[in-house]
Amino acid sequence: MPRASGKPRSKSAVADAAEAISADLSAEVGGLEFGDPVEVVYNPLDYAWASHRKYVRTYARRGIRALLLGMNPGPWGMAQTGVPFGEVEMVKTYLGIEATVGKPKIEHPKRPVTGFACTRREVSGARLWGWVESRFPDADAFFDDFFVWNDCPLSFMEQGGRNRTPDKLPIEERRPLESACGKALRAMVDLLEP
Repeated sequence: MPRASGKPRSKSAVADAAEAISADLSAEVGGLEFGDPVEVVYNPLDYAWASHRKYVRTYARRGIRALLLGMNPGPWGMAQTGVPFGEVEMVKTYLGIEATVGKPKIEHPKRPVTGFACTRREVSGARLWGWVESRFPDADAFFDDFFVWNDCPLSFMEQGGRNRTPDKLPIEERRPLESACGKALRAMVDLLEP
């Protein structure tokens, strides 16, 4: 039942809205094109949708204290799991999420997507979720006050497999990306009310 403001109140309504924000963002950024030096673009909201969907449906809540933001997916974290800072072991053991992950449309040979079978560690994800787990042994207690989100869901790779961050994209490519990501971020902030 919505509040007088018209915003969803129930956990399932918040989950539905968070899922819709993610789906809309995926569709919008999935239609963008990027040129040299970007060789390959991964959209884990597409091929790792099942685990991303489980993440937002399980953990997005209204009235949190803070929304913690990452820039974009790392090659061994969210690019594998669909979860922001999604270091595989932490996502499986601490967040309790594991799902089938497909393949991106074009896969870079130096950055293969093996999903939850990935044995490489995402250092930033291991640090973030390790820090969280040390202070909140129960993930639900953390998510009562916080939510973790990546501003941009895309991972950009140059020819040799080197990561290219969104801020290094040419302005004509960056503007539509920033517009789509900004719209989704505003919607998520409006939904979660940090």
